[in-house]
Amino acid sequence: MFSMKEKQFIASEIEKLLLKLNHPEMPKEKPMFSLRVDGKESWSWAEIQPNWTFDKDRQPGVNPWNEVAREKLK
Repeated sequence: MFSMKEKQFIASEIEKLLLKLNHPEMPKEKPMFSLRVDGKESWSWAEIQPNWTFDKDRQPGVNPWNEVAREKLK
């Protein structure tokens, strides 16, 4: 549903928000979370995890259609 760039942006904003809450049960850095966003169609959804969980050996799944479709909307 979202492009890779959009997922990275959302993940970054969620991490900032969680850390800003300064909750005593939360870690002070690198909070772990998993967000599923459902679109308006049953086949439209996105899984978002923290950016820090990925590296060159573990990359998030990419749906090429999302990347192409989002570029066309610009």
